[in-house]
Amino acid sequence: MQVTEVSNEGLKRQYKILVPANDISHQVDQRLGEIGKNARIAGFRPGKAPLSLLKKQYGQALMGEILEKTVNESSQKTIADRGLRPATQPKVEIVKFGDGEDLEFSMDFEILPEIAPMDFSQIELERLKVEVTDAMIEETLQRIADQSRQRKPAPADKAADKGDVVVMDFIGKVDGTPFENGSAENYELELGSNSFIPGFEDQLVGAKAGEKREVKVDFPADYGAADLAGKAAVFECTVKEVQTPEPRPIDDELAKATGFDSLATMRSAVRQRMEIEYNGMSRMRMKRQLLDKLAEKADFAVPDSLVEAEFNSIWQRVEEARKQGEKVIDEDEDKARKEYRDIAVRRVRLGLLLAEIGRQNNIQITPEEMNRAMSAEAQRYPGQEKQVIEFFQNNAQARDSLRAPLFEDKTVDFVFELAKVSERQGTREELTADPDDEDGATAEKSNEAKA
Repeated sequence: MQVTEVSNEGLKRQYKILVPANDISHQVDQRLGEIGKNARIAGFRPGKAPLSLLKKQYGQALMGEILEKTVNESSQKTIADRGLRPATQPKVEIVKFGDGEDLEFSMDFEILPEIAPMDFSQIELERLKVEVTDAMIEETLQRIADQSRQRKPAPADKAADKGDVVVMDFIGKVDGTPFENGSAENYELELGSNSFIPGFEDQLVGAKAGEKREVKVDFPADYGAADLAGKAAVFECTVKEVQTPEPRPIDDELAKATGFDSLATMRSAVRQRMEIEYNGMSRMRMKRQLLDKLAEKADFAVPDSLVEAEFNSIWQRVEEARKQGEKVIDEDEDKARKEYRDIAVRRVRLGLLLAEIGRQNNIQITPEEMNRAMSAEAQRYPGQEKQVIEFFQNNAQARDSLRAPLFEDKTVDFVFELAKVSERQGTREELTADPDDEDGATAEKSNEAKA
């Protein structure tokens, strides 16, 4: 085999590989010999047919098999001999191949960049701790009680107030014409729930059963339905009934109605759930800090092919959102493309960096961890758990989709252990605030969150 390096520029590599015709013929003869042991050809006992006859009958069919095998083995040897790590599947192009001829093909690919080890002890991170107070628990219990309240019809002269439910018929019109999905009968709307267009519910405060009202609102500029976005609308509403919620006490009966033995057990479960939720949010906040700091330190080149694939994935989601009428980019599409491509570069670079950190430190996902992940995924489909488990067991790509986030989390936790982590008591508002609002919301981070 003769290998010639055609191109070596940055991460891109191109090789021309030539396999002599004699090597191809030897492989063909060897394979024909294996076939001939069991081949049944008229006039010959099994295993006694001459090679020339076998070649005449099977040679042409074998050429595709030999071609694929030779290309794969030659490519792998070329890569292994040079200690290369391809970023993607090499692109192979056959230049010459035929009976009695040398095999000549080219191989193009990008390699993974060399990533120097980092000193994680120099990375400073802050873990925000939020204490779950009794007041938070009572607030959650009150919300659960409010959600489970029963409603009763109010007296006919009762004016609807926030917290009340109005049962109504309505027809929505734009420029005097009803629009699709803009009408309903016996619709139950809780005033103050902010479930309708801004300003809609406020105009029904004070309405009584039997009253008709015109509600005038403007659809938001970023409304999901493009044909309604930014337009003025009039809703002709007929209030048929006003319902008032009955207070629901926070007691053992409420606990039992929600699946607990007692109120004490419910309180304990609420506290535990909130602690798990806040710890998870704190970890995600710290992970974002880490990724930002790693992105600042990482300045290695990234394979164009991986960036292009990531950008295409992001842009496809953008296009899907646009088809649904969402305004996900400004009018300057070229600017948006550049911003999303920058996001793709960041994601690819961080992905390669985390993968290399894991490789350098021998971070592995154990079979037990994979089994737990598959079981957790299966529990999302009650009654189909067995089929889901079998799907993952028989589908390598699906298993990889579970393994990837597990590997990333283990790698992140590994870096957490080495970094300088300080703890600070904070508030729930700090923990739940959008990180972009805290530090200025760069265009990249804002767009990254959307993508």
